[in-house]
Amino acid sequence: MKSTSKPGSSSNHEDQIRDARFAMRISLIVGVLMLGAKVSAYLLTGSSAIFSDAAESVVHVVAVAFAVFSLWLSTRPADPKFHYGYERISFFSAGFEGAMIVVAAGSILYTTVQKWRHGLAFEDLGNGVTLIAGAGVLNAILGWYLLRLGRRNRSLILEADGKHVLTDSWTSFGVVVGILLVMLTGWKPLDPLVALAVAGNILWSGGSLVWQAAKGLMDYSDPAVGHRIRGSLDAICDEFGLQYHGVRFRTTGYRLIIEIHLLFPQSMALGEAHRLATLVEERLTVDLAMPAEVTTHLESLEDHSEVHHAVHYTGRPD
Repeated sequence: MKSTSKPGSSSNHEDQIRDARFAMRISLIVGVLMLGAKVSAYLLTGSSAIFSDAAESVVHVVAVAFAVFSLWLSTRPADPKFHYGYERISFFSAGFEGAMIVVAAGSILYTTVQKWRHGLAFEDLGNGVTLIAGAGVLNAILGWYLLRLGRRNRSLILEADGKHVLTDSWTSFGVVVGILLVMLTGWKPLDPLVALAVAGNILWSGGSLVWQAAKGLMDYSDPAVGHRIRGSLDAICDEFGLQYHGVRFRTTGYRLIIEIHLLFPQSMALGEAHRLATLVEERLTVDLAMPAEVTTHLESLEDHSEVHHAVHYTGRPD
């Protein structure tokens, strides 16, 4: 048996998809504008710290372009070739974005070391700081919006992009602080040191995204989500006088797929057991208040352990 539920009406779900697509388009447009501003700031100043910020923006534009495609693909319905739909593309999107961030960190490290070795020279730091500070503020606002919308809609694609944009904003603020210190103290090595710190920070951010994507692709089961599922099941099964075991679940990046073994007395009619199982599925999806697909397996309460034991050791029930 299987029950699928998405909280709210179909119209609400369509609104969420429309909001997500709008947010990703805004992210792409802002990313291109920020890239132009940061490249201009780097050409004005020759600062390694500003180069590090611009390099991350290049990665951001490429990653968001892929995320826009992933968001479009993830909303396509299931078909005969992909029975569970296309939602797991969100993990590839997050992993791709994380990998691109790691590549950007490597580029920053290499370029910074090379510029330091060949001598440090800066020009027009004031205008460069102004451009980077403005970019940082805009990215902070955009990142907060994307992260908030992604968590509300349970969209890993939006969350990953929001985290990247917020990381970009912190990078910009760190660069601004570093350049201001260079201007105040006149000590030029502060600039490459800030760039190296920025590279370390975004390397950590990129690695975290890659790990998050890997966990999703390996069907990681979050213990907190598992506790929530079992808490709801306990209350529902107590109400209907049922027992359960064999709970398994995974996430597609947008919805949960849950499997449950429900136990019924042998004396209960199949039709009544089916009716109660359907009620359990529907109640669970409502109680969880998140998109979920619940599948139940009906078993006999009196002999389910013996049947499982026999199948495990002989491959068929006795």
